[in-house]
Amino acid sequence: MSKLETNTIDTISGTNTLQVGDGNVATINLGKSGDTINIPSGATITNSGTANNFGGANTPSFSATMSGGQTIPNTTFTKIAFDTEDFDVGSCYDTSNYRFVVPSGEAGKYVISVRSAVDGIDDTENVDIALYLNGSIVANTYYANYSPSTNRNIFVQTNKAFNLSVGDYIEAFLYHSEGDARSAENTRSLFYGYKLIG
Repeated sequence: MSKLETNTIDTISGTNTLQVGDGNVATINLGKSGDTINIPSGATITNSGTANNFGGANTPSFSATMSGGQTIPNTTFTKIAFDTEDFDVGSCYDTSNYRFVVPSGEAGKYVISVRSAVDGIDDTENVDIALYLNGSIVANTYYANYSPSTNRNIFVQTNKAFNLSVGDYIEAFLYHSEGDARSAENTRSLFYGYKLIG
């Protein structure tokens, strides 16, 4: 294998396309580990083939559900027991403590969402669902049942974009004011999140 050392490669006068590789080329390497490949301002990269490993990915990401219903006491914010993973990319979800934890090296902006439903909510009572960051409430959605009907199943959902550091954790809590304990419905409950690209 021969080595060509030069400072500039340019097209022949009168042409405007520079071809690197022809015929026998299988892989073209630009630079080596640690190098910086610079695209100057005003230049355009056009892709007419397959682009691999460009643009990043929305990971870490997770989705968790409840394996069964959960009793929620009256007028008490109670952590929702999301104990079953649909998926967990990046090992970021803790099924024992029911929380998302930002993994090492993955600080950044995240979108987190939670939804659930509480059964048997009477007229004038309410349901509140909340996201907690490191033990403190940071986002919630409050629903008051002003319908004349009784014993309604109330569905609530909340979400928020976070700027998170490594080790920060997010948990989901549920509240109601029915007067006695009510059940959170596992079939309508979901806790999920993902990292934003960029």
